[in-house]
Amino acid sequence: MMTDHSLPEINNAASWQRRFWILGALGLVVYLTGLWTDPEQFWASGLLNTVFWITLGLGGLFFVLIHHIAGSVWSVNIRRQAEAVMVGLPWMLLFALPLLVWGVPHLFEWASPDAVAAHPVLREKAGYLNPSAFRFRSGVYFVLWIVLCGLLYRVSLRQDREPHPDLIRRMRIISAPGIFVFALTLTFFGFDWVMSLDPLWYSTIFGVYIFSGSYLVILAFLILLNLALRSGPAWGDVVTVEHYHDLGKLLFAFTVFWGYIGGSQYFFIWYTNIPEETVWYLHRWEHGWKWVTLLLIVGHFVIPFLTLIFRASKRNLRVLLVMALWMIAMQWVDLYWLIVPTFHPHAPHLSWMDGAAFLGIGGIFLGIFWRTFTTHPLVPVGDPKLKDSIEFTNS
Repeated sequence: MMTDHSLPEINNAASWQRRFWILGALGLVVYLTGLWTDPEQFWASGLLNTVFWITLGLGGLFFVLIHHIAGSVWSVNIRRQAEAVMVGLPWMLLFALPLLVWGVPHLFEWASPDAVAAHPVLREKAGYLNPSAFRFRSGVYFVLWIVLCGLLYRVSLRQDREPHPDLIRRMRIISAPGIFVFALTLTFFGFDWVMSLDPLWYSTIFGVYIFSGSYLVILAFLILLNLALRSGPAWGDVVTVEHYHDLGKLLFAFTVFWGYIGGSQYFFIWYTNIPEETVWYLHRWEHGWKWVTLLLIVGHFVIPFLTLIFRASKRNLRVLLVMALWMIAMQWVDLYWLIVPTFHPHAPHLSWMDGAAFLGIGGIFLGIFWRTFTTHPLVPVGDPKLKDSIEFTNS
């Protein structure tokens, strides 16, 4: 147990929680008015922002899983933060349900019987791409996420009360099969909720692409969160520049990984030159979409790569603050680039509903995160490796 260091605290925790709830409520009220003014845009904005916040929750789940499997020491003191993000993932079912119940016909071409009847490829895929199967699979994803997140978080809180080494082993036992559950559910979630928007197109590494963005956004979120909390009592003593350095290294590494996966997907498809596959990229190059594509290449890869490649950048808190905010924005742009051309193929289109949905869903997600995070000890006080984690230094 932690005995030699003061526990970190948060100033004005309750007031921040109220702000998140208010932001979420106001955003949702404004967003809901779009259901009457522009229903098609309403569902498209809902899909985009629901997927964004789900990817953040999935990133938190993966951070916790890989922490336990690797037996990591350096990340023990920030594990509770990732757990609180992970706990927000099951609650995203609240926003996924309206999309599943009412939004499917507005979002997916394969949900239209007329479209399926008119296209031989859609008829062949109808056994998989149909509303009932889509809803069933989505329900399975959320049930598995609820079970996995619940098991890991329950044992983690028990460790605070009963600091027994067997609990570390139990979390590792849960995480070992959990990583396979995570990989399968994230992959098929990406296939169903994003890739099937263009039911004639496919990529076998699309799930890995979604994963890379999910992990990038949780790393950026953790950097931003710790920098925001740094003014709290003892926080700077528990999360030091050494931990920011490791988060910066991971942010840099997964920036390269994201570029590698995205580039591989593009080059394999373009090189084979099969019209059914290349047209997906063509839609993201014509009619003004070229500038969004170039923004993604430069903003999501070139800028963070050239910034974070230096050791000094990973230890500079101001640089990390800017890069964390930037990468969160780029994750949203990435999903915008994946999703929105389906609904606006003739030009990029930013709607006020995109912003309202982002703030509404995000405010509720952050409210749930904040309540979970501040209700219990801010670090896993029962973890025997916590002291070593706090005193960790990069070689």
